[in-house]
Amino acid sequence: MRHNALRDGHRIRLIEGGQAYFESLVMALEQAHSQVLLETYIFDFHGAALIVAEALERAALRGVRVWLVVDGVGTGQLPVEWQDRFDRAGLEWRVYSPLGALGLLIPSRWRRLHRKLCVVDGRTAFCGGINILDDWYDPHHGRLTRPRLDFAVSVQGDLVQHIQEAMTQLWWRLQVGEKVRMRQIPQAIHFFRTAGMSLPWQRATLESEGLSGPSRAGLLLRDNLLHRARIERAYLKAIGSARHEVVIANAYFLPGRRLRQALVHAAQRGVRVRLLLQGRYEYFMQYHAARPVYGSLLDAGVEIFEYDASFLHAKVAVVDPDNERPWATVGSSNLDPLSLLLAREANVVVADRAFVQRLHQRLSQVIQTQSTPVVMDVHSQRRWHQRLRDRIAFGLMRLALFLTGYRY
Repeated sequence: MRHNALRDGHRIRLIEGGQAYFESLVMALEQAHSQVLLETYIFDFHGAALIVAEALERAALRGVRVWLVVDGVGTGQLPVEWQDRFDRAGLEWRVYSPLGALGLLIPSRWRRLHRKLCVVDGRTAFCGGINILDDWYDPHHGRLTRPRLDFAVSVQGDLVQHIQEAMTQLWWRLQVGEKVRMRQIPQAIHFFRTAGMSLPWQRATLESEGLSGPSRAGLLLRDNLLHRARIERAYLKAIGSARHEVVIANAYFLPGRRLRQALVHAAQRGVRVRLLLQGRYEYFMQYHAARPVYGSLLDAGVEIFEYDASFLHAKVAVVDPDNERPWATVGSSNLDPLSLLLAREANVVVADRAFVQRLHQRLSQVIQTQSTPVVMDVHSQRRWHQRLRDRIAFGLMRLALFLTGYRY
């Protein structure tokens, strides 16, 4: 069965914010008895995020098999203290695509592990945009006055096995790649042949087959092999079939031509389209490169709001929450070329009216109370140096895409 096919029988719970996410993760980790798999772009060992590290350590110490993968850019090497603690506990950890001496000067190293996934005992999975990072802290900006806005979901049902399979495949690829780099070819062949065999989580997965729930859900993966455009196509299909309303909250927003046209066409046929985007300066490229696309969207009737209460990190969307075909997605994928063309991403799609309405209600509340509308007259009259920075950032992004060989 294709992972992106929607299936009934899931229990999906919306989680907002790192604190609630960490508490849910820790609760599941404390009950783990067989296997834990965790992937994250950022694993920061400060503040509230520490409770996740400590829970992983405790699980490994009591005999649970724990696999942890962090990204080589988002996290880099783990702190030495935690390397030692994890090693002593028996926790197995890997760094995805370490940068090496030349770092990001090599375009192939722009392909990052950006998905945030966890599976516990083959029974419960987590997927979303939330890193293992304290909501009130930013590595580049320090202490925040308000927590960042982000979402995740917890999942029970058949989808858990699909998430688990994807994570296990990546783990074994990392194992094989490591042996090849060390020129341990026989060991690499052994890992390749035995990947996924006799793992303790297989029995736990079978126990979850009796679960039933009201939600229809599917998994969307994006990688550079078999699933290059799956997340983008899902957005295009949902926007293209929208009849009444589209709400998208996205931290780093620079949609390609097809996505922009889909949003424009939806607005032109009478669909209310609202975008909740980053309103506070975080990174030069992501902040400034988005603004040159505002004009054509505003001209078509798309409503744009900038979230300015804190940093926006959400990657969620809602389509037609009050109608016969409600649709929502929660995940790690931004609508920008880094996510849609280069990174490994994971989103869960939910077609359950109660869930979609709950997410829609929360996004509408944020738009009304914690964001500023972008007005065409004000946007078009920005100071020349602001427009110059926007154009420079937009040009640099296009140059980066040219270097990778992609068109967007």
